[in-house]
Amino acid sequence: MTKKQKKVLYRIIIAAVLMVGLHFIPVEGYTKFALYLIPYFIIGFDILRKAVLGILHGEVFDENFLMAVATVGAMLLGVYNESRGMEGEFSEGVAVMLFYQIGELFQAVAVGRSRKNISALMDIRPDYANVEDENGNLQQVDPEDVETGTTILVRPGEKIPIDGVVLEGTSSLNTAALTGESAPREIMAGDEVISGCVNITGLLKIRTTKEFGESTVAKILDLVENSSMKKARTENFITKFAKYYTPAVCYSALALAVIPSVANLIMGNPANWSTWVIRALTFLVISCPCALVISIPLSFFGGIGGASACGILVKGSNYLEALAKTKYVVFDKTGTLTKGVFEVIDICPSEEFSGSCEADPNSGGASPRLVEYAAYAESYSTHPISKSLKEAYGQEIRPERISQVEEIGGHGVTALVDGVQVAAGNEKLMKRLGISWEKNTGVGTVVHVAADGRYAGYILISDVVKEQSREAVAALKAAGVKKTVMLTGDSRTVAEHVAQKLGLDQVKSELLPADKVEAVEEILGEKRPGEMLAFVGDGINDAPVLSRADIGVAMGALGSDAAIEAADIVLMDDNPMKLALAIRISRKCLRIVTENIVFALTVKALCLVLGALGMANMWVAIFADVGVMVLAVLNAVRCLRAGK
Repeated sequence: MTKKQKKVLYRIIIAAVLMVGLHFIPVEGYTKFALYLIPYFIIGFDILRKAVLGILHGEVFDENFLMAVATVGAMLLGVYNESRGMEGEFSEGVAVMLFYQIGELFQAVAVGRSRKNISALMDIRPDYANVEDENGNLQQVDPEDVETGTTILVRPGEKIPIDGVVLEGTSSLNTAALTGESAPREIMAGDEVISGCVNITGLLKIRTTKEFGESTVAKILDLVENSSMKKARTENFITKFAKYYTPAVCYSALALAVIPSVANLIMGNPANWSTWVIRALTFLVISCPCALVISIPLSFFGGIGGASACGILVKGSNYLEALAKTKYVVFDKTGTLTKGVFEVIDICPSEEFSGSCEADPNSGGASPRLVEYAAYAESYSTHPISKSLKEAYGQEIRPERISQVEEIGGHGVTALVDGVQVAAGNEKLMKRLGISWEKNTGVGTVVHVAADGRYAGYILISDVVKEQSREAVAALKAAGVKKTVMLTGDSRTVAEHVAQKLGLDQVKSELLPADKVEAVEEILGEKRPGEMLAFVGDGINDAPVLSRADIGVAMGALGSDAAIEAADIVLMDDNPMKLALAIRISRKCLRIVTENIVFALTVKALCLVLGALGMANMWVAIFADVGVMVLAVLNAVRCLRAGK
């Protein structure tokens, strides 16, 4: 609890003890009234103050006004009854205010719990950056004062303050606050790192690539801080509902207090003012819309907080609400369903070269000679395919073994490796060199290899499908998604192979970014009103289609400015299963919101009728107000665990 909440708790305890104690003191009349005013003002002075300030500022009809009118009226009725020789129930007025404050305290504690997830995310904000001065001494400076290109040092246990590239050092990074994943990330010199991660083991020297205001941590914090600005339709409805509902019940209560008594006077009967005023005051307490006004925003706030703890950033409760209605999910391929990293998946030597598949005994490795030749021939290239060949070789490249390297644009590379003339490239290269090659039957990019003018075989390289992609597609279909589609710029053969492997409903290949927008618009034309389409992309070249979809979801987008700007929801790692989790969180949140609305309105409607008929006293009113609010808030708190 905060200090403010503890003070309220102390006031509640003191007022409750005094109220119970006064019940056993045999006093009557104005003395009894004066004594009951002590616990009443202890527990209710702030509510009375807010009600008066609201009236002065023209904001009359709110829950503070309802509580003030109802409790002050109850106390005055007690005085009226005492003056007529009847027992004045001052305890009811004190009890209404007491239980209302208990409900308010409970709600404040619940909101505090939901803020913990957000607060944990806010802890990623770094307090300082270590910068070396001219004498080589470390100085702690404000991250906002660090310019792009500055070299900073991050010691074990410290947060990386600004995005950058590792110049020196190796370490493990804790990315849990950003991605929700507990597994550490291993990094070394040359790797890009993002702000907000915690350095676990080694000392790192990093060259910053962005200013603090443009770094990942700053953008994430800005998203979270502003998420409450974008309200869901349900939230807006409740706000408008309360705006008209509160004045309506106030005037209804006034009519209930006056009209029956005046009617009795006209008909020559006793007016029974006290009876109808008590019913009107009870009506006011019952009608207080706290349960809706508090629990609905709390439900969405809890859902956003629970999602952030799972590494899912939702820019506003309107997107959380829309996600629950998702029926169409469109995926980008590279970097979304696949890793975006090329890998050797098959090595096929020719019959003539198959006897040389074993490794060169002088190389100290176990890679087939075919891969070894290709890796050496491609060793000077920075192309992703060349990198995958070198990784498949798995040994250190020795420069003295290679010479006469020639790169032929659009064809491949030729080089002299250990005195052997090696050629590695596509079919065009083989045709250019007059070498017959074998057709491959696999799906992927083919690197043909020739040695001293003889065909040596081919190596099949492919973009690797993520381990969770098939499970993610199945989970989406289980969640009620009607259609899953993949859009890609890759060839038709590769695209259809991936789509079939993952169980997707439709695939469109060889698309440019503009073509993807057209494809999404075509699908948007198919869906029914109320259904939502989500596009999931890596956020780098998918910004146009992310913006065009009903819900733009950036996958694995940490550090990607385009993703953070264009997407409505950011999955802070590259796990496609997080999308199904996000839909589950949103639907649970919406279900809880609906439960609270139905429950609160049903109970209040019933109690309002009973109160108007005189069948519900002030204690029933207390339950209809505070009891319903507490139960609704308890239900709303479940949103915090929506991702569990």
